[in-house]
Amino acid sequence: MSPAALPTVSVVIPVLDDAPALRRCLRALAAQTVPPAEVIVVDNGSRDDTADVARAHGARVVAEPRPGIPAAAATGYDAATGDVVGRLDADSVPGPRWVEDVAAALTVPGVVAVTGTGRFAEHGRLGGATAGAYLGAYYGLCFLALAHLPVWGSSMAVRRTAWLAVRDRVHRHDPELHDDLDLAFPLTPLGRVRLDRSLRVDVSARSLRGAAQLRRRFRRAFRTLAVNWRDAPPWERWSARLAPGQRAG
Repeated sequence: MSPAALPTVSVVIPVLDDAPALRRCLRALAAQTVPPAEVIVVDNGSRDDTADVARAHGARVVAEPRPGIPAAAATGYDAATGDVVGRLDADSVPGPRWVEDVAAALTVPGVVAVTGTGRFAEHGRLGGATAGAYLGAYYGLCFLALAHLPVWGSSMAVRRTAWLAVRDRVHRHDPELHDDLDLAFPLTPLGRVRLDRSLRVDVSARSLRGAAQLRRRFRRAFRTLAVNWRDAPPWERWSARLAPGQRAG
């Protein structure tokens, strides 16, 4: 498909005091085969030069003073104007075809979101294997919990129309949730979430370092599940998925 025929892509990057990593991410976005329509950096109260770095690389800076990635990410999605809303973390380093591949993946009928894979850059030659083990567990366990694939915030995208349909159903005011997992829950009725291995990014493993970080991630995961299961517990979600005529995804 020619670049002119692809949907436009806005890229949202929520960030807090992470200017060096953000600089690498924005340089990678500047080298894309198909440039994004816009890059939106959501500054979640940084005290370093995050905003200056973003503006120097041509990004639009949106301030979100409410603490937490859920608020910052949702504010960025609200501000996006592209046909597709891509999401990277500040420490994500996408390959040169990332935007093009995101746009192409969301031309597939019935697909409302795509999610990618990663490599832990600081792990060297083992980075792909360690990230693969982590993401394999994440995708597998969350599939059981949601009855469909989740999205991974370090490399994902959603149709803007889908975001507009679910924006009032995400829990943007709760900083103790995993925003990507929270977003995945209400996508079920809209269409499929597709895993696209071409959307591979280099990313830091810093969020998994140390017992305190791991406890925090698991606590947020269980909280995200509990909050969303109040509306639709897993047995109801699987019953709906397995009903005759329902799409797989």
